[in-house]
Amino acid sequence: MEASRVAVLGRGVVPAGEAVLRGDDRGVLHGDGLFETMHLRGGEPWLRDAHLARLRAGAAAIALALPPADALVALLDEIRAGWPAEVEGALRLVCTRGPEGDGRPTVYATLGEVPAEARRARRDGVTVATLPLGVAARSRPELSWLPVGVKSTSYAVSTAARRWAARAGVDDVLWVSTDGYVLEGPSANVVWLAGTTLCTVPAAATGVLPGVTARWLLDHAAELGLTAEERLVTPAELATADGVWLTSSLRGLAEIRTLDQTPLPHSATTPALLTLLGFPLPPADPQRRS
Repeated sequence: MEASRVAVLGRGVVPAGEAVLRGDDRGVLHGDGLFETMHLRGGEPWLRDAHLARLRAGAAAIALALPPADALVALLDEIRAGWPAEVEGALRLVCTRGPEGDGRPTVYATLGEVPAEARRARRDGVTVATLPLGVAARSRPELSWLPVGVKSTSYAVSTAARRWAARAGVDDVLWVSTDGYVLEGPSANVVWLAGTTLCTVPAAATGVLPGVTARWLLDHAAELGLTAEERLVTPAELATADGVWLTSSLRGLAEIRTLDQTPLPHSATTPALLTLLGFPLPPADPQRRS
């Protein structure tokens, strides 16, 4: 995502090319920080309060001092002021540990148009491969020292997975546990339909990031006549589901079209889920086959 606007807490909007981090900032040196990305629609950050609540939960888990909530909201309001209502925006809020020995966090926000790649994934779906993560499905929450379910700026593992996906010729990956269960993607949760039940992976039991978009979708599943459930799932079970999607803030909902090179049928529920989420419906593709 290329930022067209940057705003720094206490400084307001600054030129997009102006430096906002010191060279000794722990967010740069150690990936010691958190971030949230929000979908800007109609000029408003969708699910802002849920994202800020997840940020605060993550900050508590890693003992990161955050500014008051009203200061964060004011920063988001500053950067989005005057943004064209008809343009989908990608609004990112970043909070790092700050410079070495300083004790004060670095807080800034960036705003740019939602990347074309994210809109294409929403329209065309994605090809996905599974990758082993090297942990059992329930092992991480059992480690009291390890913060889990936080949206960290430490993105080395996620970036490595994305590089592997590019080399393998797929759009994205799903991590799989050593005991054979699907966990999450580098920047997405997995949601699937089993009959009339909309499902996702239980975050508390597995340590995956509790997805804001996935949570909202399951909380509103009844509006489509569906029930909702958190459960573990294997790749083989996903391959026989009535629909499988990746959910994230900017893509919203991206249907998985192939899993480990196995084609998955197009789900007739996809348009209804996109409408429920409030994302623009993609134009019909006459070449797309079920």
